[in-house]
Amino acid sequence: MTALLFLPFTAAKPATAQGQPKSAAPAAADAAKAVRNDVVVSAAGDMQPVMQVIQPLFEKQTGYRLKVTYGSSADLSEQIRKGTQADIFFSTDIHFAEQIVADNLTETHLPTPYAKGLLVLWARNDSRFKALAVEDLARKDLKSVAVANPDRVPYGLTALTALKRMKLWDNVAPHIVQADSLNQAAQFVVEGTAELALISQATAMSPQFSSVGHFVLFPLDQYPPIIQTAVILKNGTNREGAHRLLNFMLSDQVQTHLKDLGLQAVQ
Repeated sequence: MTALLFLPFTAAKPATAQGQPKSAAPAAADAAKAVRNDVVVSAAGDMQPVMQVIQPLFEKQTGYRLKVTYGSSADLSEQIRKGTQADIFFSTDIHFAEQIVADNLTETHLPTPYAKGLLVLWARNDSRFKALAVEDLARKDLKSVAVANPDRVPYGLTALTALKRMKLWDNVAPHIVQADSLNQAAQFVVEGTAELALISQATAMSPQFSSVGHFVLFPLDQYPPIIQTAVILKNGTNREGAHRLLNFMLSDQVQTHLKDLGLQAVQ
């Protein structure tokens, strides 16, 4: 944890004939400048471990400050469509970003892809699934499998698609424990509510879960590509900062390292 430095408090001196107290105007100007430098970000929960790495780099290089709110793509999309202010929205698919575009709330007519996602099967390290394989989902002694709500979380819908394509749905369906988010699906496994979870690789590789679990990738040809997209919003107060952030996300500096964070580059 970064140490906090505390400056000694100095009492204000009363005005004298030689000088008057300093005006509060500079402080107000500094506060206004700080607000202008804020970039308000709505980001799907899958992006949290990614943003935790990218945010300090972006802030250091640009001088902007990110104010990030995380949630499901569906929830954030609904909030924005109802008037919640944000400068940029990072979705875990194209569908929820397209809804915002359709409402004429974005600068462009198409969402911008910024990463590709990967679906994994995840288990706790101390589980009975030592040599974890997707085929474990066909076991007759399967007990419980956590999957994010497919109506609210794009990876949940992707998980159902993969299970059906691989002829695993009939065996898994009776054992599904529905979660509100990818993090909650993984947390269900951590606390023992579920044995296995179908989540994103980014979630599985996050600091919160990488040390307590292990995963195996689903075959890429068993589900549609997970194209994660972003849109810059018309009602944002810092569209310049939003453009800088999106360009940073698309830069080689970030794209070449997405694989280390559980995502794939868009190109």
